[in-house]
Amino acid sequence: MSAFLIGEAMTGGYGGADILHDCTIAVEKGEIAVIVGPNGAGKSTAMKAVFGMLRLREGRVRLAGEDITALSPQARVGKGMGFVPQTSNIFPSMSVEENLEMGAFIRKDDFRATMEQVYELFPILRDKRRQAAGELSGGQRQQVAVGRALMTQPSVLMLDEPTAGVSPIVMDELFDRIIEIARTGISILMVEQNARQALEIADKGYVLVQGANRYTDTGKALLADPDVRKSFLGG
Repeated sequence: MSAFLIGEAMTGGYGGADILHDCTIAVEKGEIAVIVGPNGAGKSTAMKAVFGMLRLREGRVRLAGEDITALSPQARVGKGMGFVPQTSNIFPSMSVEENLEMGAFIRKDDFRATMEQVYELFPILRDKRRQAAGELSGGQRQQVAVGRALMTQPSVLMLDEPTAGVSPIVMDELFDRIIEIARTGISILMVEQNARQALEIADKGYVLVQGANRYTDTGKALLADPDVRKSFLGG
């Protein structure tokens, strides 16, 4: 496979136990790929492996044709990967604007135009830019976290459970913004508990079970698959 980003045949875990078993996750340029599956399926582990937070015993990770398997997460950010963890993804005592500035730490150029793009994407952040990020609602904090990752001008944006703990209205809004981000040519790789809603916006979906690929197809095809619906989408 020659996808823009691919974690290929990944096997590995923490300590001695493997959590991933010959797992492959890929995303094309400007596409949205979603990883779904039951609790404990290894979804977040697969994403962390792609980002270099997990040592692989087997398999490799390639970005734009380059083998980056041996690179640290920090080095991967330098190559164009942005990662938004599920928790502890903002600096609560800093203002919204300071959080965004922290996101631009690797940049040597003028990043104000990128900050303006973030404010256009998430207008509420402009209104609250002087406010401490920790005072915002859950959905707004997620916008800060995504905005901060966008400040590095990534070619790939990885989101671990971006809609965890937010209301359905906020979830729909976040998904709309994720679609907008993908339309600018940024690849999105996302782990999501809200499987049905995530697959509706996904170009490609991966259903993981016990750290292995169970189903891989377009989002539409997985939503239409009776086995997937019965086993993973509640019928």
